[in-house]
Amino acid sequence: MSLVATDKQLIRVGHSPDPDDAFMFHALANDKIDTGRYRFEHTLQDIETLNHRAFQGELELTAVSLHGYAYVTDKYALCSCGASIGDNYGPMVVAKQPMQIADLKGKTIAVPGTLTTAFLTLKLLLGDTFKYEVHPFDEILNLVAAGKFDAGLIIHEGQLTYGNQGLHLVVDLGCWWHDETGLPLPLGGNAIRRDLGPRAMREVTDLLQQSIRYGLEHRQEALAHAEQYGRDLDRQRTDKFVGMYVNDWTLDFGQRGREAVATLLDRAHRAGIIPHAVDIEFV
Repeated sequence: MSLVATDKQLIRVGHSPDPDDAFMFHALANDKIDTGRYRFEHTLQDIETLNHRAFQGELELTAVSLHGYAYVTDKYALCSCGASIGDNYGPMVVAKQPMQIADLKGKTIAVPGTLTTAFLTLKLLLGDTFKYEVHPFDEILNLVAAGKFDAGLIIHEGQLTYGNQGLHLVVDLGCWWHDETGLPLPLGGNAIRRDLGPRAMREVTDLLQQSIRYGLEHRQEALAHAEQYGRDLDRQRTDKFVGMYVNDWTLDFGQRGREAVATLLDRAHRAGIIPHAVDIEFV
């Protein structure tokens, strides 16, 4: 006997309104896979808002920055799937005028949130030598182009579109991290609430992996869904952006991905950016 919707356990899901998350969650959001005894309710919010909501444990399954995750390990475990990892690419600092990394010292940089992994990586690079102001991620390019900030820290599809506004790349933090460590830069993941219990944590994580696999196996269909969330992206660039952040890493962090997470959070702790050592648990 099939379960009616009201008999199913509600899993509230939070993810960003950007193409890679939309691609990842397409199958769950549009009833493409059998979710068994669970029903999913989706909330789309920017990653910094989701990071802060995770502090309160509001959502059963939520996208998080790896930086934000460091503060919620008491409430959440990290899903082994759903990672956004930049392998020799990642968030970027861009400016209206050409400059070098050393020129950023003393400058004011618009950032998309202090709990983002992009901000964490920028702190690893520059320490406390820069000033910053938090703004929504999708406003930063315009603010820098208007000359309101010396530079901007950009995430999501801005990494492909900053040149449209005549801005210059100062540093790709994913490239810098790879040069420093030889590892990819783990930016975001999905966290599942511990109070669901071990069985539900495993089953919901498995459904997330099924959704990711469905998108990869039905790429054009999932891209059509994802395209509506890509600001200033056509289908070709949506495909490129999704390929950057939904791939084999996303199906499973793997050994190298797990090592990258541990290295990033350990370095952040030793640099005094994260106040405590982080015990990482994958489901």
